[in-house]
Amino acid sequence: MTFPKLAFSIAEYDTRLAKTRAAMDAAGVDTLVITDPANMAWLTGYDGWSFYVHQAVIIGPSGAPLWWGRAMDALGAKRTVYMGADDVFGYEDSFVQNPDKHPMEDLSELIQAKNWAGSRIGLEMDNYYFTAAAYLSLVQELPDAKWVNANGLVNWQRTVKSETEIIYMRRAARIVEKMHATIVERAVPGLKKNELVAEIYHAAISGADGHWGDYPSIVPLAPSGADATAPHLTWDDSELKTGEATFFEIAGAHRRYHAPQSRTLFLGAPPKKYREAENAVLEAVAAGMEQAKPGNFAEDIAHAFNTTLNRLGFEKDNRCGYSIGLSYPPDWGERTYSLRRDDKTVLEPGMTFHFMPALWLDDGGIEMTEPVLITRTGAENLCNTPTGLSVKA
Repeated sequence: MTFPKLAFSIAEYDTRLAKTRAAMDAAGVDTLVITDPANMAWLTGYDGWSFYVHQAVIIGPSGAPLWWGRAMDALGAKRTVYMGADDVFGYEDSFVQNPDKHPMEDLSELIQAKNWAGSRIGLEMDNYYFTAAAYLSLVQELPDAKWVNANGLVNWQRTVKSETEIIYMRRAARIVEKMHATIVERAVPGLKKNELVAEIYHAAISGADGHWGDYPSIVPLAPSGADATAPHLTWDDSELKTGEATFFEIAGAHRRYHAPQSRTLFLGAPPKKYREAENAVLEAVAAGMEQAKPGNFAEDIAHAFNTTLNRLGFEKDNRCGYSIGLSYPPDWGERTYSLRRDDKTVLEPGMTFHFMPALWLDDGGIEMTEPVLITRTGAENLCNTPTGLSVKA
């Protein structure tokens, strides 16, 4: 049997499954139901835009993972997962968006057929893709099960990247470099924001260095002027203006692996306070990067960054980074550790994070962020995009 869409070796998938089962044992979980599409992909290779309907990967006490989802999407599963066709299960279409029945009724039948109905079943209780109705259906259909909150269990197994994963992230980094270069090249006063975003998307999907671009899990965030005092606004048809800053929070993506990076573009001469903020952020980032090394805590980076930033007259009251890697919409973060006070996650070689030292001023914002890899001796910025403000007269 061939696997035309398989992105990793069978040995790597076997390693991932073994790590997950070890974590299940430690958490007292016999059977694990995974509904986060990034975790589903990491465990099986499944890749499809089907997360708007109920789907899951089930890890039992032994054997291969099971893929379960809408019957028409089972065809895509057979084209992308590493398991055999006998491990792929599809429910019929009358379950889709039907108020009189729920797909979890079908999943419950599968769990019963596998004799797992009375086991300790782990669920990702707090993720974007698992609903209250799904939980209530499972509880009703499987009254003998013991339910365990296994939220984040698989996510934490993903924090240290394999060599192949790092290759994909480096490819994503080349793509986001190209995206930022496109912004600097094309942005001029009078250009409509939506037209510039179209150019960004073209660069993103065209790819770089011969490697294709995947769709990013977050659309380009590109607020200008006063809109840039808020972090998560997108775009409209307004024109770029001289004397105004626009920050671009974007990501290159390859095989679902992300390299997010932000830069701020100023058309014209930046005011003094923007230059002061730029210098403060760059110095604080350098201090944080000195603490980004194996054996340190995630909070050590945040402490060094914030201490330096405060000394230079600026404050940031939210986290300054988070783990990144394989993701699906609506978020490119892995939802594990964060760079903030009291996060005692120990840094290890192969960890990757988005160093996100954004500042929002009274009339705009500055974002100059980096995708970072922890190495054996320290940390590496995965991108070579010029640092500091991007300025066009």
